[in-house]
Amino acid sequence: MALLNVRYYSTVLGLSTTATVILPQAASGQIGMSGAAAGGPLPTLYLLHGLTDDDSIWQRRTSIERYVADLPLAVVMPTVDRGWYTDQADGYRYFTHIADELPEIMGAFFPLSQRREDTFAAGLSMGGYGAFKLALRRPDRFGAAASLSGSLDVGAEPAELGDEWRRTFSTVERSRANGDDLIDLVRSADPSTTPRLWAWCGTEDFLLDHNRRFRDAAADAGVGLEYHESPGTHEWGAWDREIQRVLAWLPLGRRR
Repeated sequence: MALLNVRYYSTVLGLSTTATVILPQAASGQIGMSGAAAGGPLPTLYLLHGLTDDDSIWQRRTSIERYVADLPLAVVMPTVDRGWYTDQADGYRYFTHIADELPEIMGAFFPLSQRREDTFAAGLSMGGYGAFKLALRRPDRFGAAASLSGSLDVGAEPAELGDEWRRTFSTVERSRANGDDLIDLVRSADPSTTPRLWAWCGTEDFLLDHNRRFRDAAADAGVGLEYHESPGTHEWGAWDREIQRVLAWLPLGRRR
């Protein structure tokens, strides 16, 4: 496989930014590793970081490179700083960048499939929120999305994040009107067109209630969600384990 650090200009953000990209490579003779044939167009997983990290964190804290080595899958890991994958009330248009601009830019650089059934999103914590928002707001573009310990109820965050929350979402009413409230989005989703959704949260995680509220809202709306809980907290050992389950769950074998 190939690991690339991509520095590129975003017109939407008005600045240069970075993404870490993993591409499959057929290889032999590398100790302890094999590889999938690259080919193309490649199914693509947009793998999103949490609140305090950046595009390098999945590669630094998990064995994501090793886990995807035998898969015909590209992994794109972008940076959004503390942007909540949101077009911020006072800040940058991170959602528009990740949802619309980034797939076009990466597709121009690499042989990535643009088909819905080949395009996936996953993330942890803030990134789980971002992955589900991509799926619910761009069901025509994303075929599946997964959340690990996701911050899935931003309406519950104002008191905890204070000024940062207000700069990003402004008010609970604005977050709903702008399509930033996942509970509201899933309640109004069309179950027949919603991408496949998968979620996990640890039973000792401080975001467990967020995940259960989203689970219940999806069930009430008839939206399919494969939901899991098991012992665990908000930490990388759990996410390293669960991302392997996500990769096994992705519909890579369903390509036409």
